Amino acid sequence: MVNFLRKFFSEKNGKRLNDYHFGILTGRPCRFMQAVTYSLKKHHSLKPEKRIFVAFGLLGLLLSADSYSQMITGTWKGRINRQKVEVKIIQKGDSLTGTSYYYESPGNYRRYSIKGYFDARTNEAVWWDDQLLEEKSGRFSIGTPGKMPLLSRADFNCPGGGKMMLDGKASRIDDETVIKGEVHLDKTGQPVFEDEWDFVIDNYTVGANDPDIIDSIALIAKHPTPVIINTESDGKPVTISPSPPVEEKTLPEKKEPEKEKPVIVNSKPLVVPTIEEKFISRQKTFIKEIPLTGDSVELKFYDNAEIDGDSISLFLNDKLLQQHIRLTANAYIIKLAIKELRPTNELVMVAENLGAIPPNTAYMVAIINDERHDAYLASTEGSSAMIRFTKKE
Repeated sequence: MVNFLRKFFSEKNGKRLNDYHFGILTGRPCRFMQAVTYSLKKHHSLKPEKRIFVAFGLLGLLLSADSYSQMITGTWKGRINRQKVEVKIIQKGDSLTGTSYYYESPGNYRRYSIKGYFDARTNEAVWWDDQLLEEKSGRFSIGTPGKMPLLSRADFNCPGGGKMMLDGKASRIDDETVIKGEVHLDKTGQPVFEDEWDFVIDNYTVGANDPDIIDSIALIAKHPTPVIINTESDGKPVTISPSPPVEEKTLPEKKEPEKEKPVIVNSKPLVVPTIEEKFISRQKTFIKEIPLTGDSVELKFYDNAEIDGDSISLFLNDKLLQQHIRLTANAYIIKLAIKELRPTNELVMVAENLGAIPPNTAYMVAIINDERHDAYLASTEGSSAMIRFTKKE
């Protein structure tokens, strides 16, 4: 019966499906084969047509019950770059958010907020340490782990028995070519650290996957509640006496000086440079080169840090492509036909402003021929970020 179902979906898909990819159709690759096998064994005495009904009924339940977001969402524990780590990942659309703890013990850790994305086509999760939220050291600790924020790129693996794993590499955030170590994480239901994300993870399938709830929890996570520690050796609470009131002294009245007459100065009005002038005057900083294949390229732009009003313009081969792009958590999408591009093309991001938190930072994703490339772009009043797209011969 399992072979029948696999053959059915293989014919629909156009190629032979193994157990793992067969399970992907249900959103539960770890458990699908176990569930089907158990059900068919339990109903082995039924007639073939009824067994088919049972199998497809089970398939329908699995399809409606869970999805990849429910699998990647959760608490993951293991090591990144040989450091003990606990990562709480929450999926919102194709984006990832949550938190990471690099720790030696529950009293010695560094905690970051994380951002990233999950690519269901390649089964790859990518996330990076975004903002340092907490740092705590024990009395006898030599050092605090997690001093360097990292970018992790890991494949979702499902060896069986309900076990879920993330395995891959960790690198520097500003340069992915500098590999710092390996990523080995297992999904767990027993976190070391309790925080606000536990509510989302525990209730994800019953409403906590709502984007508004996730965004609200993310705001709470950026301002963790401080821990109050008694400093008295005997454990008694410290009593802080209020300061005595300060006596107000009556100052003698001062005569207001005579107001000086304003001096009229003939000054020229402030001239604000155009975006073209900013493009010409600022230094172009090369970020990375991306190969071009296929028919088109889809570019997605996000704010890479806290949403603070960053606005950018894009120039392609020295010509203004788009301006007044407001960077947010939602992608701003531009599509380009590759046949209309040159053999070598330069895309430059120019900051129109610096937002509330300089510099102006963007996270760009380029989807080319079903392959995903990403880059981190930063622009200031003196420099602009440049990506080079090159056609393959």
